[in-house]
This record gives sequence, C-alpha cells and structure tokens, in this order.
Amino acid sequence: MTDIAFDTIYDLACQRKGSESQLRLQLEHNAFGAPSPTSIASLSDDRVLSELSKKVFISGFVWRVVESKWDNFEEVFWGFDIEKLLMMPDEMLEAKAKDVRIIRHLKKCWAIRENAQMIHQTTLREGGTFAEFIEQWPCDNIIELWSYLKKHGKRLGGNTGPYALRALGKDTFLLTRDVEGYLRSAGIVETGITTKSALRNSQNFFNTLQQQSGWSYRDLSLLLANCYGENNIIV
Repeated sequence: MTDIAFDTIYDLACQRKGSESQLRLQLEHNAFGAPSPTSIASLSDDRVLSELSKKVFISGFVWRVVESKWDNFEEVFWGFDIEKLLMMPDEMLEAKAKDVRIIRHLKKCWAIRENAQMIHQTTLREGGTFAEFIEQWPCDNIIELWSYLKKHGKRLGGNTGPYALRALGKDTFLLTRDVEGYLRSAGIVETGITTKSALRNSQNFFNTLQQQSGWSYRDLSLLLANCYGENNIIV
C-alpha cells in the first residue's frame, strides 16, 4: 500500500482548489469541523430505525422526495416503534406498503421490520440501546460496523449503512466516488471497493491520516474527496 502523508494530501487538495483559503471555503460549505448535534447514545431506538429506514428509501431515489414524505412514514409506521413493528403481521405490512401517503416500495417497507428485528436482537444480546451500541463502536474499525449492519440488517450494504451512521452522528469516512477514485489512484485500493482487502486498506489509510492530523474521519473523507474527480478550482 502506498505510504502517503497527510500533508501531501492537504497540499494536493489546496493545489486542486487554487489555494488553501479556497479549499477551506469548500470544506466549510460541507460543514467541515462541525460537531455532532447530540450524543448518539441519547437517541431512542425508534429514532435510529427512522434514520436507517430513511437512508434505505433514499438509496437510488430522489432524497428531497423522501424527506418531503417522511412525516407520513412516521405516521404510517407508528413513529418506528420497535415493539409495534415486530408484532405487525405480514398482511398489515403489505397494506402499509401500498399507502399512497408514502413511497410505495414493498421490499424497502419490508426492510423496516427486518431492521427493527436487528435492533431488537442486538439490544437483547448487548444490553442498553442500539444507539449506545453504535456510539461505543471504535471509529478506527468502523468498517466492521458497516459489515454488521449489512450482515444483520436489510438493504444496509454499500454506502447506505455508512450514510445512515453519518446522519446519526457517528464519525465515519465514506467511500464516495471521489474518495474511491483517490484511493485507487494512490494504489491503496486495487480490487472491488467492497472486498475485505479494499475495506481494510481504506480503514488503515484513514487511521494513519487521523493519527497524523487529529482530524475526524468525516473531515478526512471530505478532504480526500477534494483530491480527485472534477471538483477542481472554485470559480
């Protein structure tokens, strides 16, 4: 794996943006350095399920449409109450999936109950809430939390799970197209982006950058995204 220092990456991003001040403007536009609005552990499990479900519906769809209808989702699915969802029979779930107030997608609606089951089973095994489970997970091994969501949840693979974690306030990098492009150009990733070796190499690389810089994984992800692709100089 290529040995690249944080300062080298930072200089490259400044060069691509035209100057350090321009880079900072771009980063700040994306809430660079912004703290999480609240502790993840303070979230109830229904709020976690709501966010997971929202990201499932946003995947492959227009996010603004999903956002505009989310109050309706909250109403149709009882505020994402875990116990009520687990008691819901298949026939009722299928009927809810046809409700005109929401986005009618049976498989994604089915994922709501399956992810409620994941949350329920995890809390029974680990104790505490699912939000506490997320908060306590070490960020320097965040790819294993991605894997957990993919394995035990439904439709949370790819970037869906990581985006949901980011929305919940968990510090995580994202393997966006530009981040992946940079990792490939630097020789850090040479296989499919979801292979174990690619994920491990990516995690190790971000861990090194975090140790060198003290930056959050989120902000490092933003920085790398400015080192690749068509987002060059701001005009």
